[in-house]
Amino acid sequence: MIQYLQRRNPSVPGIVEKLYPPRERNLEKVKKYWKMIVSIRPVHEIYGENLLNAKNISIDHFVPWSYVAHDELWNLTPTTRSINSSKSNSLPDWDAYFPVLCKSEYVSYELLWEYPEIHEAFEICAREHLNNPEIRHRLYQKGLSEREFSGRLEEVIFPVYQSAKSMGFSNWSLKV
Repeated sequence: MIQYLQRRNPSVPGIVEKLYPPRERNLEKVKKYWKMIVSIRPVHEIYGENLLNAKNISIDHFVPWSYVAHDELWNLTPTTRSINSSKSNSLPDWDAYFPVLCKSEYVSYELLWEYPEIHEAFEICAREHLNNPEIRHRLYQKGLSEREFSGRLEEVIFPVYQSAKSMGFSNWSLKV
């Protein structure tokens, strides 16, 4: 029955995960990965431009978890707890925040190929948070320019974002 529902509702991801209350979700590996990155290179979170450090990192789902029902690495971005709470289950304004997301994700992409310890942390994350081999190959193959990486990230996220928007998820921008 679930497979029938999913086939007939392709714009609603993760139907099976939404039948029951959410299981325990653990983003600690992703948080540890980003903590390693910020220890090597300064990273600003994408919504408020706050400088991140090992103590203030929180992991946000760019497209809300309540819509996607997964913790895929390509949809996770570091931010602060207060901004993550403020955003809640809303969609970040695409034009304002997607270009900044691309820059932040590209920094992590560059560092994973430059530093063996970052690459090892990425591989640990990928086992749990990168479940589609095709997306993994498209986004994380070595040698992509920032433009190529950003274009591929948009190809992955934009359809999911648009679908969430059409399902009524509200638009959000940080109020400062």
